[in-house]
Amino acid sequence: MTRAPDKPTLLSATLGHPESVRGFVKTDWERLVWQSRAAELMAQLHSRLSDSGVLDLAPEAARRHLGLASTIATRHASAVRHELRGLQEALQPLGVPVLLLKGAAYAAMSHPAAMGRIFNDIDLMVPKAALPQVEERLHWAGWFPALTTAYDERYYREWMHEIPPLEHKNRGTVLDVHHTILPPTSGIRPDPADLFAQSTALVGEWSFFRVLAPTDMVIHSACHLFFGEFHKGLRDLFDLDALLSDFSRQPGFWRALVERARQLQLGLPVLDALQQCQRVYNTTVPEPVGDELSRCAASPWPRSWRAWLFDHALRPAHASAFGRSTRLAHGAIFVRSHWLRMPLPLLVRHVSHKLFVAD
Repeated sequence: MTRAPDKPTLLSATLGHPESVRGFVKTDWERLVWQSRAAELMAQLHSRLSDSGVLDLAPEAARRHLGLASTIATRHASAVRHELRGLQEALQPLGVPVLLLKGAAYAAMSHPAAMGRIFNDIDLMVPKAALPQVEERLHWAGWFPALTTAYDERYYREWMHEIPPLEHKNRGTVLDVHHTILPPTSGIRPDPADLFAQSTALVGEWSFFRVLAPTDMVIHSACHLFFGEFHKGLRDLFDLDALLSDFSRQPGFWRALVERARQLQLGLPVLDALQQCQRVYNTTVPEPVGDELSRCAASPWPRSWRAWLFDHALRPAHASAFGRSTRLAHGAIFVRSHWLRMPLPLLVRHVSHKLFVAD
C-alpha cells in the first residue's frame, strides 16, 4: 500500500497527484476532506479526483461531502453571473471602463481558475476619477457601505487602493471597488492608466467588462497573495497555478511576464509566486525565468526565513496541517503584510489604533 503524503502536504499533494489516493485509508480521507474544506478547495478536489477516475475510491461519506461542495460551487457560479448582470446594468450608462479582478474575472472568462471556486466578494476596478459616479450608481442599485467607523473610512479613502467594501441591501453580497492594484502607501505605484490600456475587453455576454492582460493578471494575483495575510493562501496559489498553466501556452508569455514584473517593480512577489507554485503544485516554470526575476527581486529577509514562513503560511487552515511553529508563522505573516503595505510611522499609528482605540 502506498503511503499517504505527510499531514501538512496531504491536500496539495493530492491535488497535484490525484492517483495517490489509491493508497489512502479512512483516516487519510477524513483528513483530506477537513483540509480541503478549510482551504476552500473542496470542489476543486472533487473535480481533480473525478477527472482522474479515482473518486469512487473515496469512502461514501467523503464522496458525499465533496459532491455537495461541487453542487454548491455550481450554484455559486450562477449567483456570480447574476451579480455581474446587475453590475453591468448599473454601470454601463456611465461609459467608464470597468475591470473585473480575481475570481469575478476568472468566472466571466470561463477560465480554468474559476472551476469550483467560491469567493465571498466581487472585485472590480475603475478609474479613480470616476469613483464618485460609480459609487452613486451602485447606491441606486442597492449597494451600500458595510458598517465602518470614521477611522476605517479614512483608512480606505486616504491610504488604500479601494473604497470601503459595499454590501447589497437584499442579497448581502460584498463588492470591493478598486482604483489600482496596490495600496499607494506600499511605495510601489503601478500606473492604473497603464493597466487599463493593457487590459482586454471580454466578448459575448460580458462585453461591457474588461480584464487585466495575462501578465498583469498573474502579477496582481501574486501581489494579492504575497502582500497579504495568506488566510486563503493555498487556494490563491491554486489560482496562480491555473493561470500560469494556461497562459504559458501563449508564445512569449514568460518573457513578457519577466519584463512586465521588472517594469512595475514587482519582481519579488512574482518570484515568490513562481517558486511556491513549483514547490506546492509542481507548476512548470522555465529555469531562466526564476534566474532573471531573482536579479530584480531583492528582499531584506533571509532566504531561509522566507522559506520557513511560506511553508507554514501555505498550509490548509486546519489543525491536521499545523506544526508547532505554524501559529508563530501566521503571526509573522500578519506583521509582514502590514510592513509591506505601510511605511513604519503609519504602521505604528494603525496598529496602535486597532489595539487601543478600535472596538
